[in-house]
Amino acid sequence: MKTAVIPRIRVEPELRAELESVLEPGEALTDFVEASVRSAIAFRRVQSEFHARALAASQDCHRSGVSVPVETVLARLQSKLDAKRKNLGR
Repeated sequence: MKTAVIPRIRVEPELRAELESVLEPGEALTDFVEASVRSAIAFRRVQSEFHARALAASQDCHRSGVSVPVETVLARLQSKLDAKRKNLGR
C-alpha cells in the first residue's frame, strides 16, 4: 500500500517548543503527530456515534412520549460510579 503525507502546517515557535518538550525519549515529532491524529479521529467517531444515539433517543422520546426522569438516570449513573469505586478500593 502506498503511503500518503499529511499536509504540513505552520505553527508559532512557542507551540513547536511546547510540543517538543512533551515528547517521550526517542519519540519523533512525526510519531507524536500521527498518534495525535489517530486519537482525534477515534474521538470524533465516538462523538459522532454518541450524537447519533442521542438524536435517536430524542426522536424516540418525542414519538412515543415515554422518557426516563433525570433523577432516575442520575441515580443509575451514581450507582455505577459507586460500584466502580468500590471495585477499585476508593
